[in-house]
Amino acid sequence: MRAVLCGYYGQGNGGDEALLATLLQMLPSHVQPLVLSGQPEETQKCYGVEACPRKSAPAVWSALRRSDVFIWGGGSLMQDATSALNPIYYGGIMGMAQQMGLKTVAWAQGVGPLKRSLTQAIARRSFQGCTAVSVRDRASAALLEEWRVPCTLAPDPVWALASKPVSGFWDLPAPRIAVALRSHPQLTDARLAALTRALVMLQQSTQAHVMLIPFQPVNDLAIAQSIHRALPETSTILTLSDPQQLKWVFQGVEMTIAMRYHALIMAAAAECRCFALSYDPKVQQLMAEVAMPGWDLEQIPDDAGAIAQTWIEQYANGDALSVTQVQAMVDRALLHRDLLQAVLS
Repeated sequence: MRAVLCGYYGQGNGGDEALLATLLQMLPSHVQPLVLSGQPEETQKCYGVEACPRKSAPAVWSALRRSDVFIWGGGSLMQDATSALNPIYYGGIMGMAQQMGLKTVAWAQGVGPLKRSLTQAIARRSFQGCTAVSVRDRASAALLEEWRVPCTLAPDPVWALASKPVSGFWDLPAPRIAVALRSHPQLTDARLAALTRALVMLQQSTQAHVMLIPFQPVNDLAIAQSIHRALPETSTILTLSDPQQLKWVFQGVEMTIAMRYHALIMAAAAECRCFALSYDPKVQQLMAEVAMPGWDLEQIPDDAGAIAQTWIEQYANGDALSVTQVQAMVDRALLHRDLLQAVLS
């Protein structure tokens, strides 16, 4: 059985690559994947699977013609917050697959926000035509219930991603604090400056080594470099393209401060203390689901000292998820695997 996997793959985003790695991990062994990728050669090299250009209409058409199944592979694909073109692109390929008679699976989706009537209509029609659907948050499940689309609700599948050691990691000074920020209109220069000053205070108080982790270097690296300049002797920029290594890193971290959704999941799964800086409803939903402390970006205090004091308190006295809590999240995340096995058996 051949399955076309479609997501935001091959775009240099560690979170989306983690979703792809988890999907490949969860596929039944008799299924041969073909990944639509922004960098097909890199995807083939990293994962040992067939790949083709995600924006080449002839290549996508050929991939669908040779396949039995189409899988929307995880994440916030059907949303128009970043661009109205997202639902048009993904909905268009899903519609093509459905018209060609392929089994179609919307897997581990985070649906919305959908602010336009056109994108809402595209999303609704796409999900209603699916063979099976799984979602990763209650808001998405509620929206699909409105649309009368049955779905499986389970935590993000990256909770269950296997990890892989990083050579030389233990040579970095300990203890360690991980930071994963990204560019965003609400992360203004003034807010970034305040966060940077607070990180300097946090480092001085804890004597921890700060690991700056750009999940998507094109968007995150400049911020990491800016913070590193403020902590030249006590921070390291750690850029990893392998999502399994990215997840493993958090096993050696005392505390994580992150905007990135999957950085927070990976850290929480490693029983690491976490502090979220939310820029998106998916981060807010994660905070609520696992009682994770944090702020929305617009709620960040102006006073760097107040920020640092909050972080120092979390570092010293905050609670990480217990082994039992993490295992419960992993077990529930495996419902995404069970759905694949049921549909693709």
